[in-house]
Amino acid sequence: MGESVKDLDVNQSLLECLKDVVEVQAWHIIGEVDFLKEKSLRRLYGDSEGEDIVLIYDDEEDTFHAMDAVCSHEGGPLDLGDIEDVGGDRCLVCPWHRYEFKLTDGYSETTGLQQDVYPLMEVDGKLYIRTGEMELSLEPKLPPAAPEVVTLPPEHSVPSAASLNTLTSAAFQVLTAADPFEKIRLSELLGGEWCSGAITELGNCPPPDHPVRNSDHLQVVAPGKEGKRGKGGSLSSRISILHAMANIELWAIDLSWDILARFVPHFRLQGKLLPKEFSDDFVRVAREETKHFRLLNDRLNNLGSHFGALPVHNGLWESAETTNHSLLARLAVVHMVHEARGLDVQPVQIGKFERQNDQESLSILQTVFTEEITHVAAGMKWFNYICEHSETKLDPVKTFHEIVRKNFRGYLKPPFNTEARSKAGMTPEWYEPLTKTGSAAKSVQVSAGVTVHQGS
Repeated sequence: MGESVKDLDVNQSLLECLKDVVEVQAWHIIGEVDFLKEKSLRRLYGDSEGEDIVLIYDDEEDTFHAMDAVCSHEGGPLDLGDIEDVGGDRCLVCPWHRYEFKLTDGYSETTGLQQDVYPLMEVDGKLYIRTGEMELSLEPKLPPAAPEVVTLPPEHSVPSAASLNTLTSAAFQVLTAADPFEKIRLSELLGGEWCSGAITELGNCPPPDHPVRNSDHLQVVAPGKEGKRGKGGSLSSRISILHAMANIELWAIDLSWDILARFVPHFRLQGKLLPKEFSDDFVRVAREETKHFRLLNDRLNNLGSHFGALPVHNGLWESAETTNHSLLARLAVVHMVHEARGLDVQPVQIGKFERQNDQESLSILQTVFTEEITHVAAGMKWFNYICEHSETKLDPVKTFHEIVRKNFRGYLKPPFNTEARSKAGMTPEWYEPLTKTGSAAKSVQVSAGVTVHQGS
C-alpha cells in the first residue's frame, strides 16, 4: 500500500527537522552514498592547508569513517594508506611508516598517537560530515604539481678535480653515491676529513636535486608498499622495523649533507657567511646518522638479513624538496618537526624490543635515541641564531609557528615526549600552539531512517 497523506506529512516534517539539525550542528554534505562507496579511501580537501580529511569506506563492515588525512607522526598521506585488521581492530595504516590508527577513534596502540575523527551520518542516500565551520571539497582547489623526474645531475655540475677538496664537493659525492654502502663510506671518510682539518674550504658545488639510489640493489617502492612491519613480536617483524629505521637513517645522511651544500656557500646574515660552527655541527650530525645506519645494518646482518633485503620508500625526501627555498624552513621542518617527532615515538619502538628481550637491538636504539636529541638541539640552536642575527631581528617562536604552518602539512599532535624535547631546548611553547585546538565533535543521534557513523 502507498503512503497516506498523514505519513507524507510526518516524513516531510522529519526532513525539515533534519535540515535544521544539519544547519545548526554544522553538518556538511559530502556526496551520494553510492558514489562514495566506489573508493575505500578518498581525500576531502579543507579550506586551508593541513585541514584535509580522509573519508574511509570499509566494505567489510559496510561503514564510513573519517579522520584527519595527515598522519600525526610525520605527515604521511593517510589517503594513500591501507585498511587492515590489526590486533582485532579495523585500522587505517599510514603509507610512510606503517603506523596504524583505529577507524573508530583514530587511536594507535603501537605509538600512542591519535588522529582526530569526525562524525558522519547518512540522510536520504547522502553522506554528511560534521566539521564545524570548515567546508570540504572532493577536489583540490589547485591541481597538484606534476612530479619531478629524478635524474642524475647534468655532466657539467660534477665537481672538477680542482674543487674536490671542499665541503660542498664532499656533500656532492655523498649525495650522488648510488650504493648505500659507498654512501656511508664516503660520509665517514669525508666527514672525518672536515673534522681533522684535511678539508677546510667550503667551495661552491651545487647539490643534486635528489640523492641517487641504486635500483639494482635497492627496491624503492611507493610509500606504504614496502610491506607490513608488525609489532616486534617476531624475528621477521623486528627485522622489518630495523630495516625501516636503517632506511630513515640513510635519508637522514642525505638530508645532513644536503643542508651543507645547498645553504652554507650562499646564506648570509648581515652580509656574513654562517660561522664555521654551523658546518661543524651538521657534519657531526651526518657522521652520527652514518653511524646509526652502520649499527642497524650490522644488527640486521647478525639477525640473518641485510639492508636491501626488503623494499624501501623515499617519502622522507619530500621534506627536503618543500624546504629547498629557505634555511629557516629546512631547520624548522626537518630538525624541529620531523626529528622531534622521532623523539616522541622512539620510546615506543624501544618498548617493542624490550618485550622481546632483544638487548643487542635495544642498545642500538638507545644510542640512536640519545644522539637524535642532539640533532634536534642543533636545529634549535641555529634556528634561534638566525632569528637573532637577521637584519630585522625575528621572534624565534613566532617565526617557527609561521614557517611550520606554511611548510608542513597538518597539525602537530600529542602525545609529546616533553622530557626529550626539553633536553633539546624545545619547550612546550614551541609546539603546543601548532596542535589542533577544540574538542572532537560528538555525534548527534538521529533516528527514523538515518544512519549515524560514530566518531569521537
